[in-house]
Formats: sequence, structure tokens, C-alpha cells
Amino acid sequence: MFGMSEHLQITRLPIAYDPDLGAESRALVAGLTQDTGQLIAGAAGSSPYLRRLIEQEAPWIGDALTAPKRALAAVFDDCRALAPDQLKPGLRKAKRRVALLTALCDLSGGWSLEEVTTALTNFGALSADVAIKAEIAALIRRKKLPGLTEADVETAGGLSILAMGKMGAYELNYSSDIDLICLFDETRFDPADFFEARQGMARATRNMCTTLSDRTADGYVFRTDLRLRPDPSVTPACLSMEAAERYYESLGRTWERAAYIKARPCAGDLAAGEAFLKTLRPFVWRRHLDFAAIQDAHDMRLRIRENKGTGGPITVPGHDMKLGRGGIREIEFFTQTRQLIAGGRDEGLRLRGTVEGLAALAEKDWIPPEVATRLSAHYRSHREVEHRIQMVHDAQTHQMPNSAEGIARVACLMGEDPAEVQAQIHHRLVEVHELTEDFFAPDAGVGPQPVIPDGFDENVIARWRSYPALRSERGAQIFDRLKPELLNRLARTAKPAESLLALDGFLAGLPAGVQLFSLFEANPHLLDLLVDIVGTSHELAGFLSRNSGVFDAVIGGSFFEDWPGGAVLRQELEAVLALEADYETQLDAARRWCKEWHFRIGVHHLRGLLDAKAAGTQYSELAEAVIQALFPRVVRQFSIKHGPPPGSGPIVIAMGSLGAGQINARSDLDIIVVYDPKDVEMSQGRKALATRAYYARLTQALITALSAPMSQGRLYEVDMRLRPSGNKGPVATSWSAFTHYQENEAWVWEHLALTRARGVAGEPQLMQDFESFRRSVIARQRSQDTVLAEVVHMRDRLAAAKSPSGVWDAKTGAGRMMDIELVAQAGALLAQSPYRDVAGGLEQAVAGGWLDAADALVLQQAYALYWSVQTAARLLSGDVLDQNAIGEGGALFLSRSAGYDGLDHLEQALQEAYKTCAAIISRSLQKETGHADAGGTGS
Repeated sequence: MFGMSEHLQITRLPIAYDPDLGAESRALVAGLTQDTGQLIAGAAGSSPYLRRLIEQEAPWIGDALTAPKRALAAVFDDCRALAPDQLKPGLRKAKRRVALLTALCDLSGGWSLEEVTTALTNFGALSADVAIKAEIAALIRRKKLPGLTEADVETAGGLSILAMGKMGAYELNYSSDIDLICLFDETRFDPADFFEARQGMARATRNMCTTLSDRTADGYVFRTDLRLRPDPSVTPACLSMEAAERYYESLGRTWERAAYIKARPCAGDLAAGEAFLKTLRPFVWRRHLDFAAIQDAHDMRLRIRENKGTGGPITVPGHDMKLGRGGIREIEFFTQTRQLIAGGRDEGLRLRGTVEGLAALAEKDWIPPEVATRLSAHYRSHREVEHRIQMVHDAQTHQMPNSAEGIARVACLMGEDPAEVQAQIHHRLVEVHELTEDFFAPDAGVGPQPVIPDGFDENVIARWRSYPALRSERGAQIFDRLKPELLNRLARTAKPAESLLALDGFLAGLPAGVQLFSLFEANPHLLDLLVDIVGTSHELAGFLSRNSGVFDAVIGGSFFEDWPGGAVLRQELEAVLALEADYETQLDAARRWCKEWHFRIGVHHLRGLLDAKAAGTQYSELAEAVIQALFPRVVRQFSIKHGPPPGSGPIVIAMGSLGAGQINARSDLDIIVVYDPKDVEMSQGRKALATRAYYARLTQALITALSAPMSQGRLYEVDMRLRPSGNKGPVATSWSAFTHYQENEAWVWEHLALTRARGVAGEPQLMQDFESFRRSVIARQRSQDTVLAEVVHMRDRLAAAKSPSGVWDAKTGAGRMMDIELVAQAGALLAQSPYRDVAGGLEQAVAGGWLDAADALVLQQAYALYWSVQTAARLLSGDVLDQNAIGEGGALFLSRSAGYDGLDHLEQALQEAYKTCAAIISRSLQKETGHADAGGTGS
């Protein structure tokens, strides 16, 4: 617990305010060196409280100063060995020694602030632990805790004491209350014994507090404060953990969340306390960046100033070093509020200590490093001043004295001149106030209404107050502060009136506004991104309305960094899911995580940070990471009821665009599931299933995991029509049935589809077997005429089944994406090539002699153009692009994404490309097969 550095390293010494009294105390203590003698004299001559302690502990303190940490450890050992009837006097004697020794080590500079507060905190925890266990032992002996035995004393019968505030953070000050919350694990008791157990636990808690806080002839140990517990005016001194959890889930407030940043189990049943704090994580650490906490913290600051009368100007005499302007609480609020904002997303910010919290915030770029350094230094200095104020009379005060004598005594304990001390304190208070005040929402209310720029429809702006996001007074107040800057930024867009209407649609769709508006207020640069999105992409803007929390990711630090790749994505998602114990919450966590990455890809594409091809690859890697992380969890969840997968387990095979590694923002996932039962006929579980039924229902569970709408929406739509026998076949196919079908029954188009298939998740050996089999099927000798004739028929059927919706439908129709993909797949199949991409397939068609090299280059370039149009279009408007609805911003993005100056030029290029590519494909197929086909019209 303590380092065993023996000697006290004295780096400073107090000055005796009353030298005669100091000399008298020094004479009482034997064995002092010149420095330790001056330390005793200075402390006793300036602090009546320390002088009294020195007189009481004179035979002990001289030796203790020769090896203070060893002496402190011995005091702790004596406390642990106290008999129950000796607790009160024994703990009070220990408190005297701990208080005296830590004060002298503090005044001498031999111990750092952290060493001092840790020693005080550890003594507080030890005192509570021995006191509560003595009470629990007495109740067990008297049969007042049903079902418990003497063996339960070690864990206090399931009663856990949470250290709150400074005690929780190892920051206990010199004359502090200890803030405790006492909870008991109700699962240790039979439900019929609950009320008797609760009564006993409450009695034990009250008796513990009496043991610690009663003043006797020997003094007191600690004043205990239980008022941080839920609803203290009506609840017992000790609550059940289940009742406390229900309270925080339904009624917990921001100040209680802030309090739990520092909470930790310190006494009693430590394991139960840790388990309880784990259940509270979602309450304390919100999943989204919680900028609304700024306003809550600001409101708390104003209430404290009003209630405590600490809101006046900064003058050192009489100033409250804790609650006054520029004081300790300002630094704590500044730190804790930022931790609350971002700690839900970043566990590295969940630190109890104020100085550690500031360092972590600086490391994560939430505050400038120089601000963290200055506030940390001022925090330490403030705490040392606070300690010296309290040392004078052991008073629970944080106020600088008003009198000259009082200030002089504090200065003497610091070993400095009173005027110099006042100047230093004033400087620190002013600088803390300046560094922290601007962070919080301004004291002033809503200012004058902004001037509405020319060309804006005032009726549109007037109706904003009726939207759900602005109906709450708080949301409206924050938005009114944002409105002038927001309107100014809209006025600077290419089409302000159009951007205003787009923003109007965004605001209308927001279910709530406080969090998002607070985020914008704290990060004004996000307004540019919002204006960009609402003015360009209806799809992203609509998505944002429904999922405004994804804006968190933009300020998470890594939003604009390079793409990490599929492997890193999967590791990150695995870590996110590992934090959730419940299957349903895992599915929601996956949705939330996926939406943020999906949004990031869209924003990067929108802003020109990546092209359509890179966007397609990233969307595909994201989907693959989701499948890979979720599929094992789907299997585990399904296995709880029905047992583990019979045989060697299933695999998920990606088909179509996902198999080729290129999808867009709105793509379905084309997948099939294959399993190898190994002749096992039934699963082994509570509700065993026949193997075929097992895998069919497991596949349905996977589809549900990916596509079911939950509180965070859905992940993807799933399409399984490419499985053997299409919609008529089973949703999951056995390995033997799959291989038999592909070898004996599959149509040519199914072998064409196989050229793009890829195993993405599941049993590793079966995935290897699948890839080997896929290659063997593709490697078969085939008649070129037969394959190409089948391609002609497929083009005819596609043309008859679905016509393109217009010029902006780059996917369906002659000479368009699916047409070129069909040619590329034929090229790969005939060349027995395992490659899945379009460019590789076209090269194989050239090598096969049935496609001209120049024509292949035209098709490849056209396909790249189509892909850029298709990917941008899906980001702009979802399914069908309406040129008249995408607006100026959308038109610019669509043109830029395709590499053209404007929509007119792009439209002309598309029309020509469709016609040219359709003619090339028809000509190439007709030359080889002698068949004309319907696809050759090139419309």
C-alpha cells in the first residue's frame, strides 16, 4: 500500500506564527534533528490543532518522522487488529497519528499532494471497513441477518461501501467528510428475508457512522455523509443494489452521473461493489457524446454560487477556495463535464483523479496540453492552500480567513510571506476562472433575434419552433444561440434558399434537439459539415435526422484519418461487442457502430476525400466486418437453446457485389449459408433440432440479426436469392447438396455468379474447402458458344423483366453495369479464372479472343463511370435519382464524383456510353454465337 522510502526528504519548512508556542512543542519531542525540530516548531507555532496533536503524540511522533511510511503502515496494522470494544478509542488514536504525520510530511514537502491525499483516503477506507465488519459480525451473532454465518463477515455480508467524491478519487482533504453510499447485495438473502436483511443492513450502516463520527474524549475519526445515495430524504441508510439500479435508470440526474465518475468500492464487499458499478456504466457513461452535460454543469455552478454566496468578485480574504470563482470545484467541473461528454465512447477518459483526468483529456485532444498543465498546477496549489486552512483548527472549511492573523497563520504554514501568498492565490484564482468559464454556457439568456439574410423565406424559419426538436425550452434556447451563425453559413452557400429548405427538412425530422444543438454549440465547425450535408445529400441528411448521434464520430479524433482496413474494423467491433453482455444490446451496439462508419464513408465521399471506387471498397469491408463479428454471436445465442452446430458448422458466402468487394451506401447483402453436418442428424441441446431445421433456423437468426429494425435501426437488407434453387430452395444448404447441385444441376448463370462468390465468415476449414471447390467448378472445360449463347438469353430475359428507370439508372439496362458485369463473369468463367473483379474478367474475355482489347478498355472505363454515378446517386437520394430534386449541391457532387463539369455533360456522356457499350456487347456476342439479342438496342 505504501512505498517504504525510509527517510523524510524535507524540501520546505513552515514558520512559527507564535515562536514561543512552537519552541514549547518542540521541547516535548525527543530525538529531533534540526530540520524536524524546525518542522515541529513551525507547525505547532502556527496551528493550535497541530500543537494539540503534537502534545498528545509527543512520545510517538519523533520516531515516526524518521520513517514516516513505515510508521503509517504500522498504524494501519494496529487498526486491523482492534478488538470490537476497542474500535472507538483505537480508531481515534489512529486518526490523531495519521492526521499529525500526514500534516508534517505535507508541510515539509517530503510527501507530494497525491501521497498525502492517498494516505488520508486509505485511512478513511480502512476505518469504514473495520467498523462495518464489526457491526455485521455483531448482527450475525445475534441472528439479525438471516442465512449469514461468521464466514460472511469477511465480505460484510454483501454490504458494499462506495467511496464518492474526493475519497473515491484518492483526493481526500485534510479535514474532510467522507462521502459514502452503502448498498447491499440482495441476492445474498432469501426473498422472504429481504425486509429483515434490509433493516439489519441499515442498522449496521448507522452504527458504523456513529463509530466514525461521534465526538468523544478521544476526538472523532471522520464525519460521514450518506446524502449522495438515491433520494436520501426517504430511503434507508443502506439500500439494496437492485433498488439503487432502478433509481439511476429512471431518475438519475447529471450531477449524480458526475458523482459516479469518482465512485469506487472502498470497504465491505468489494467484488459486489465493482459489479454494481459495472451495471451503472450505461447511466454514467452515455453512448453518445453528451454535450448537454455542459449546460447541466453550468446550471449547477450557478446554483452553488447562489446558495453558497460564492459568486462575487475574486478577493483572497474570505474567498472559498473550493466553491468560489476560480476555485477547486471549477477545475473539477471542467474536467468531469468533459469526461462525461466523451467517456462513453472512450474508456481511456474514465479516470477518477482530477489531475489524471486532465492529462487524459489533453492526450486525447479534448483540451490543449498547456491548459491541462496550468489547471493541474493550480489544482495542486489550491488543494495545498485548502489543507493549510484546515490544519489551523481542524475546521471543515475551505474559506481563506478574513483576518490578517488568519491569513498570516496560513502563510506561515506555507513558509511564505502573507502578502506574497495572497498575490499568488489571487493570480491562480483569476487564471482558473478565465480558463474554465468560457467552456460553460454563458450566463446570459437568449439574445436578440438574428437578422434573417435576404432571400430566406421567413415562414420557413418561423415554423421551426413547432418541430419536436425545438419544443422543449432548453432545446429552443440552445438553438436560438446557434441560429445567427447557422443562418450566416447558409447564406454563404451556392443556393441559400435551397439550403434553407434542406435544413428545414433536417430539423423537421429530428426527434429531439438538446444533445445535437449542444454539440454544435461546443463545436461550431460542425455547422459547416451540417450545411454541406443538408445542402447536398438528402439521403445523408435524412439519415442524420434519424441518427444525429453519429455526428459524435466527427469530433472523436480519428474521423478524418485514413481508412483502417477490414481487419482493424473487425477488431474494433469485437471490442465494442465485448462490452455488452446481453445479445440484444450487442445487436444494437453493432448497429450504432456500423452507422458511424457508414456515415464516415459517406461524408468522406461527399467531401471528395475518396473516390467512388474507394468508397465501394470501404462499404464492402465494413459489411464484411459486421458479418464476421456478429455471426459467431448469432451462433452462440442460438446454441443456448438448441445446442452447438451439428457437424463442422456453417459458413457465410458473399455473392454478387459483396463477393466482388464493391457495394454502395444502399446495397443489399447477397449471401448464402452452407453447412457440413458430417452425418450428424440432430443437435445436442435443451431443444434439439434436426440438422436441416437447425441450420435453416440459424440462418433466419442471422438474417434477423442483420436486418431486424431495433432501437438503433437495421444494419442491412439481406438477399438470399442466389442460393441453390433460388427462392424455392432451403435458406441454408448442406455441403453435399451444394456441391452436388453445382456439379450436376446448376444453370450457367449460377456458375457465372460463382465467379464472384467469396467465403466471409464461419468455419475456417469449410471456407477453404468452398474456395477450392469454387475454383474447381470454374476450372471446368466449357463450350464458349454454349456459355455466350446463355449470356445472350440472360440479356434478353433481363431486358424483358426490367427497364432502366432513366438516364441516371446506371445499373439496369443494355450497356450498363449489370450488362458489363455479365460479360466480365463470362470472361472469367470461360478462362477458368478465379478473379472476381470486372476489369480482370474483361481482360480474360480479351485473352479468350471473343472481346476486342479496345472494346474491353471502353467497357472498363464506362463501368468506372457508371459506378461513380451509381455510388454518388445512392448517397444523394437512396433508390431512384430525381435530377430535379437533388438541388444544386447534389448536382455538383454527382458531377464532381464522375469527373464532369456539370450534369448536362455527364448526362450526355452516359447516354453515349450506354449506346456504345450496348453495341460492343451485342456485337461481341453475335460474332461468337451468331445470335442477335434484345440487349443491342442500347436505349
